[in-house]
Amino acid sequence: MTRLIFLGAPGAGKGTQAKLLAESQGIPHISTGDILRAAVAHQTPLGVKAKQYMDAGELVPDSLVIDLIRERLQEPDAQKGWILDGFPRNEPQAGFLDTLLQEIHQECDRVINLDVPDEVVVQRLVKRGEDSGRSDDNEATIRRRLDVYREQTAPLIAFYQTKNALVTIDGNQSMDAVTAALKAAVA
Repeated sequence: MTRLIFLGAPGAGKGTQAKLLAESQGIPHISTGDILRAAVAHQTPLGVKAKQYMDAGELVPDSLVIDLIRERLQEPDAQKGWILDGFPRNEPQAGFLDTLLQEIHQECDRVINLDVPDEVVVQRLVKRGEDSGRSDDNEATIRRRLDVYREQTAPLIAFYQTKNALVTIDGNQSMDAVTAALKAAVA
């Protein structure tokens, strides 16, 4: 079984690499953004609650996100493994996740940190914005997102290092090289 948490700055390649690895392992890639959008689209009870926050432009509270994660990790396709992408985002969420995994009798095997220098992230996301027309992929917004990441999510690197669960992968190489390094890390 493979149960992984992916960490990394915005633009580090988490989503792309998590999707590739999930396909090769035959396990679901669980993105909190995807879960929220699906719950809202299917008008599940949790989705209806989440939509109220999202429509108001507010962050969905941790308690609601953890309930959505709980539901998702108990679905049949997640029993043989999963990759979490976008959760946890901070230490309180990591604590919630630890408690949840104990409750549902699952364990996280490894935490993968995709490490990419800030300047490379900025270049990648500016290019993505130019290619896709995404207005949130401008340099000022990207640098702000990196600041938020450093403040809130980067402390998780130390949190998981103390648990001897962290594996850092150099995300500043070709996509194939990163994929190969990930596969070797989870073998």
